Amino acid sequence: MLNERVPDTTTMKDKVVMVTGANSGIGKAASLALAKMGATIVMVARSKERGEAARSEIIRKSQNNAVDLLLADLSSLKSVRILASEFQKKYSQLHVLINNAGLFNQRRRVSADGYENTFATNYLAPFLLTNLQLDLLKASAPSQIINVSSVGHYNGHINFDDLTLENDYGGWKAYGQSKLALVLFTHELAKKLQGTGVTVNAVHPGTVATNIWSRPLGPVGFIMALPKMFMTSPEQGAETIVYLASSPDAKGLNGEYVEKRKVKKSSDESYDEEIAQRLWDVSAKLTRLS
Repeated sequence: MLNERVPDTTTMKDKVVMVTGANSGIGKAASLALAKMGATIVMVARSKERGEAARSEIIRKSQNNAVDLLLADLSSLKSVRILASEFQKKYSQLHVLINNAGLFNQRRRVSADGYENTFATNYLAPFLLTNLQLDLLKASAPSQIINVSSVGHYNGHINFDDLTLENDYGGWKAYGQSKLALVLFTHELAKKLQGTGVTVNAVHPGTVATNIWSRPLGPVGFIMALPKMFMTSPEQGAETIVYLASSPDAKGLNGEYVEKRKVKKSSDESYDEEIAQRLWDVSAKLTRLS
């Protein structure tokens, strides 16, 4: 169990934090909370209009002008590479990378690179972005990576024969696989980062009332949106992310799956080292990671 000490409001002074999916929901809530602690926030959003509106709101509420916005379509590997390059041109340090952006697709869609869109956005994008930022994270150590996964990963399975689900697509199947891949990536990367001063952990933020639940879900496309009264707020969903990013009590964690500030056991498949290494190798090929 992690301690419940409240992070000091000056903990994040002089820290640079990159947050994907930062214009709404959990990403926006985490960005605001960390901005209030004095961090330099680099928001990543797809829409300039929504991103600028969120940025202005965060600056106003945090009284922190060090809030930047970079635009990227995370379903596109080219866009992810441009994003990493633009960040590195503007910033010489990166202390926290929060891979938060994610989506759910009822119907199968294909990314610009020809990959199933859920897998491309929820997993391949953070895999590539993280690897492209690793040198900067190591140079800024102690630093950390926070991958926002989901309890849905427990129902996930990595199907190497049909990773992009061309033959048997289901919205929840695609979502579960992408979130399991993120946990496997977390475990494998934690091993590779031993001794570097960079840590990586996966987070389940809870069932949060975000835009994903406003979409038509279910096998016949009717609305199965869970009543938001039974969900946690984006602010509550962001609490564990903010805790990992800012609290001294969390600095020793590496390769863990964390929910409500507590380390939890992730799925059995997520600990399979052979699957994790195979997934890494396949992902490196799919993203053309040199």
